[in-house]
Formats: sequence, structure tokens, C-alpha cells
Amino acid sequence: MTAPAQPLTLAAQAGTGGTLLWAVLPYVSLAVFVLGHIWRYRYDKFGWTTRSSQLYERRLLRIGSPLFHFGILVVLLGHIGGLVIPKGWTEAVGVSEHTYHIGAVVLGTTAGVATLGGLAILIYRRRTVGPVFSATTRNDKAMYVSLTLTIALGLSATVAANVVGGGYDYRETISPWFRSLFYLQPDPDLMTGVPVLFQLHAASALLLFAAWPFTRLVHMLTAPLGYLTRPYIVYRSRDTRLGSRPPRRGWERVG
Repeated sequence: MTAPAQPLTLAAQAGTGGTLLWAVLPYVSLAVFVLGHIWRYRYDKFGWTTRSSQLYERRLLRIGSPLFHFGILVVLLGHIGGLVIPKGWTEAVGVSEHTYHIGAVVLGTTAGVATLGGLAILIYRRRTVGPVFSATTRNDKAMYVSLTLTIALGLSATVAANVVGGGYDYRETISPWFRSLFYLQPDPDLMTGVPVLFQLHAASALLLFAAWPFTRLVHMLTAPLGYLTRPYIVYRSRDTRLGSRPPRRGWERVG
């Protein structure tokens, strides 16, 4: 009788490399994420923008942008629910592990496919539409590569483990590791038995968050709240006949 095959991982135990990857890198990434946004807002306010290319092309944008943005919103909410909310809490309110697993896999896979499909359309648009491609910087290209890699790894991990494979409960390992970071008691040993695709997805996400403040992704942290309290803009006509003051003496107006 042979032992069951073990999932492929990046490391068998949390040695120096595991400690650097799962206990040091998260804090470095978080520090760069926070301080980078402060620096960017202070010294590059005019660059804090999406650099919208809607004027150049709209047909593909109408398809790709909603797919990507609605998909990534569902993915983000799913990650918050899975990583932040402990397993015991969902069971306490009557959601069994099987029900949660089925819902997370179906919703997560659907949202992941929509996000990746929308991103593919946006990249195709940016590459094939001349004016849009001309407005694409090297920073944008690096951002698209990093974003695509992170999303593709996450979707691949979900499909490989829970659709093709026999299933993997990341709330037993990845979720406690993630929460341990915020308790300031990081436990890298929790990540040693995690399948390699999940590890690669987590590592790529940490690198993406470190690069985030220096890309156009900063616009996701911006909301036009100032418009709610901004005073009305008063428009006045140049026609002196409509004003409250009489016209000055001089040449008569023509027309």
C-alpha cells in the first residue's frame, strides 16, 4: 500500500527562505504599499490618475472594462471573506464547510474567468489600437504583466485544487497565516504544506502590492468625495446686457 501523494510545495519546511518569504516579505510589501502611496500623493498628485484612454477607443473598452472591474470586485470580496473571516465563524451561523466550499469555488471560478477575460480584452485593445498603444508606458506594461500573472495563478490554483483535484481547504493554512501577520505573530510554518500554485499566487500578490503605489492602480484607492461638498460653480455671461451693471461708455457693440 503506497502513501498518498503529497502536494507540490516551494519548501518542505519553513527554513530561512520560508521565513523571509512568509514572515518578512509581507511586512516589507505592506510598508512599501503604505509609504509608497503617501510619497506618491505628496510628490505626484498630478500623476495620480488612470490616464484614461476612453477618447481613443470605446467599443472594446465597453466590454473589457466592466468584465474586469466587476470580476475583480467579486474576487476581492471573496478573498476578504476567505482570509479574514475564520472558519468557525461561518460554521457558527449555520454555513457548513461543504456549502461554503461549493459557493466559494463556483463564485470564485466564475469571477476569476470574468476578470481574466476582461483583462485580456483590455490588453488586446491596448496592443492593437494605435493611439492607446502609443499612450502605454513601460510602467503600464510591467503592471499588466504582474496583474495578469497574479490573477492567472489564483485562478489556476482554484481550478487545479478544487475542480480538477480532490479539493483543498485553504482556510486551514493560508487564512490563519494571513491573520497571524496582523496579530504581529507571523507563522510561516502554516505555509509549508500549501500547494505550490497557492504559494506562487500569494508571493506574486505580495510583489504586486509592493509595486502598486507606483502604477496607475492607485486610482482604485480614490473616490471623488470632494464633489459632495464642493460649492456650485457660477457661470456668468460675457453679454453686458444680461448683467446687473450698465455698460461702460464707449464704442457701440456691433451685432
